Amino acid sequence: MINPVWLKTFCELVEVNHFTKTAERLFMTQSGVSQHIKKLEQQVGALLLERHGKQFTLTPQGQSLYNRGSQLLKEWQFLEQQIKNDSPFEGRVKIQSPGSCGLKFYNELLSLQSKHPKLFIEYAFAPNSGVERAIASHQIDIGFMSQAPTMLEVTGQKIANEPLLLITPAQFKTIDWQQLCQLGFINHPDGKHHAQQLLNANFAEFESIAQFECSGFSNQINLILEPVSLGLGFTVLPAHAVSAFHNQEKIHVHTLTHPVCEDIYACHHRNRPLAKRMKTVINEIKSL
Repeated sequence: MINPVWLKTFCELVEVNHFTKTAERLFMTQSGVSQHIKKLEQQVGALLLERHGKQFTLTPQGQSLYNRGSQLLKEWQFLEQQIKNDSPFEGRVKIQSPGSCGLKFYNELLSLQSKHPKLFIEYAFAPNSGVERAIASHQIDIGFMSQAPTMLEVTGQKIANEPLLLITPAQFKTIDWQQLCQLGFINHPDGKHHAQQLLNANFAEFESIAQFECSGFSNQINLILEPVSLGLGFTVLPAHAVSAFHNQEKIHVHTLTHPVCEDIYACHHRNRPLAKRMKTVINEIKSL
């Protein structure tokens, strides 16, 4: 059986991509890291790294071992957590969500952590597709998604909804299809998904986002409205992202004939039962 200590060192080295930093993370010496890799190579009977001075690349055998080995380490860590005391207010919870609901949820979860200092919230922003992949690969515990999961490994429950809003530069107090086409679209990672829902419900001319010239793009939730505020285009965003924008007088939020809300799903791996602290987090968000 593969030595789990050596495997952990190997996987950490691959992720950090630096012998010295790996040693620091694992509280080892650099020579100790090298010894673990050498012993692991001897145990599996294959060269795992191609060394190039202080740099290295993975051999095909090394890549294969990392892909499966990193998953095994996550599963062992989860098993260890499960057999320990399962407190609703202690331990790490790794979460991802799209930026808009994250702007709202993260602050609420920090308040929860302030009440229960042994509860550690680790929050990252990602588009829906990235959140779902992270759940499927056991990289996170919970994902909040603004669309239902599609991967077999991921299950979810609807817990909330959030309005989608059409935002233009401030001088556009009313808006029509021709003006939207002239403005162009400020895109973002979930831009196509959001525009499809809201514009399709309110503009008979709408067929796809490709009808608009793309006049900007940002993957940072707090920057998407910056080009809109400068008159460079329009966009569609969930309400939390719009309300968090610092320069409200430079944008205009339009009230459309047919309001559209997107559902928010709390998602996790289908084969991984939720620990009590994860249920605590979901229940906190449900109560908002």
